[in-house]
Parts: sequence; structure tokens; C-alpha cells
Amino acid sequence: MKHIISILFLVMALNHAGRAQDPHFSQFFSSPLTLNPAYTGLFDGNFRVAGNYRNQWPTINNAFTTATASFDMPVLQKRLPEYDRWGVGVIGLNDRSGNKILNNNHIAVSTAYHKALDENGYHQLTVGFQGTFTSKQLDVTKADFEDELTALGFTGVTSEVLGNSNKVNISYLDLNAGILYSGTTNGENNFYLGASVYHVNRPNESFLGGSFVLEPRVTIHGGGYLPLDANKTLHTSFIHQRQAGTYETVIGASMSINVTGDEYNPVELYTGLWYRLQDAIIPYVGLEFGAFRLGFSYDLNNSSLNTASNRRGGSEISLIYVRKPVDWYKRKMHCPKF
Repeated sequence: MKHIISILFLVMALNHAGRAQDPHFSQFFSSPLTLNPAYTGLFDGNFRVAGNYRNQWPTINNAFTTATASFDMPVLQKRLPEYDRWGVGVIGLNDRSGNKILNNNHIAVSTAYHKALDENGYHQLTVGFQGTFTSKQLDVTKADFEDELTALGFTGVTSEVLGNSNKVNISYLDLNAGILYSGTTNGENNFYLGASVYHVNRPNESFLGGSFVLEPRVTIHGGGYLPLDANKTLHTSFIHQRQAGTYETVIGASMSINVTGDEYNPVELYTGLWYRLQDAIIPYVGLEFGAFRLGFSYDLNNSSLNTASNRRGGSEISLIYVRKPVDWYKRKMHCPKF
């Protein structure tokens, strides 16, 4: 079993290099429910559907591929104070590591309450929680062992005794929590600051029956947007997170331009740049039309992984759909917009 332990150590080490064990997105601003449960239901509309896909380090044997799909919405709006909001949602995430040797599946239920701090709803304080069921599977049939190596490659037969199955599974329950402040000075701009803790209960995710505790991931994030004129808006955001002694900091901004000049049915083009400290430059382009927001980014790696990655850190695409009521312009919720 020593070779299986070596494989697990390698996978865990790769995850630590990527971001301490957890899947991550360069477009963190387009994946709200993996960033902070407090974002649940915090948007202008009746419901929101979001999807994200990331292929990280494709030149290193498909090191990581991550995909999410989420749905959230406000509930009981007529029974709450005018600018308060209660949101509920669900998110599914699949993350595959080491050319599909390790397959992670997560499904989570989120809820958050957004409390208005003034009579105009200009300032809000939110608390959110998320319960997650996680299932992980290690497929040893896709792994190559030391004793399989011959002059022709990994063509031999391993002598490892793997028990009754070549697939090892674990599952556990997880808890995440977050807090968020959002404000505006005039109803047109917005600024926000939040914090979240994932893996509050520190679940054990050892495949071998021992103890490998998943350390909490602590995140601080913030940003805002500022209209520059009738058709241009500056959006900024940052994130800093730590887990198990490793950390990640990303900061950047984008400009949105209303290319049609239509106030009520705009088509907005986004161009921007983010930087992950000591790791990657991240160009970003996006397009918002009707109820849809489409985004694409590409990590240009500039860390010590250059030799292996050829500066290709990973591509990422996001798609968000927000269903708005017919009279959405009559009652605007002052909330973050990325």
C-alpha cells in the first residue's frame, strides 16, 4: 500500500499548491456560493442560475478540472420588511484531480438573511450558512505504480493488493458560514466587504482509515463598483484566503461599457485584469446582455511552475442567468454587482 500512500500524498500536495486543498476559481466574483454563503439570494431578480468551468494546468496531465452549477432565489419577500431579504439556494460542484484519479463531488444547501440597516436599504448586513455533503473517490485503476514501469513504459502488472475494489470512497458532512456588509452612498455605486469560513467542523477525509483533517479555509473579500459616466462603470474586487498554512491573494478590476447606450436594455462589454500574487496574471473579458452574463478568463502563469505549465495556468468560463421581474427598474436592490 505504500504506493497508494505516495499517490495520495502527490494529489494532496498538488492541491496545496493550487489553493490549500480546495477547488478554486480565478473568476471568484462569478461563483458567489463557493466564495461566501452570505451571497445566497443577494442579487436583483427573482432567481439566479450560475455555472462555472475551470481547466487548470492542462499541460500537467489535466491536473485539475472543476465545474459548478448553482441556483438561488429570495423567498417570503412579501412577509419581510421592505429592504430585508431571505435567500435560499443549492450548489453542486465536481472537481477532478490527477487526470481523473481523484474525483470529488459536493452538493450544498445555502441560506442567508440580508438585514437592511437604514430606511432606504442603502446599507445591509448579511449572515449566511451552508451545509455540504461531500463524496470523494480514488480510482486506482487510472494510476500507474512503480512496479508497472518497464522499458516500454507503464506496461507491467502491479503486485499491489488492493482488496475487493480498485476504487476507494469516503463521504462526510461539512459546514460553511459567512458574513457580508454591503453599502452605497447614493444608490448608484456599491462597496462591500465580507468574510467566510469553509469546513467549520474540520471533517476527516482520510482514505486509509487514519486521520487527515480538512483544515478550515478562511476568506476575506471585498470590492465595489463606481459609475464613471452614463455608459461606463469601474468594477474592482479582491480576495485573500488561507488554509492549512498556505494562502492566495487575488486583486484586480474591470471596466464595463454599455455599447448600445440603452439604459433599460443595455449590452455591456467587460474587459479587465486580475493578478494572483506570485502566481498568475489573469486577463478577463465578459459580455452582459438581457438576463445573461458570460465571462472568460485565462491564467498566464508566472510562478516557478513556468517550466511545466509553459505559462498556461488554466482557462475558465462562467455563465450567470438572472430572472428579473417585469417592473425590475421600479424597486432596485442595492447589492454587489460584479
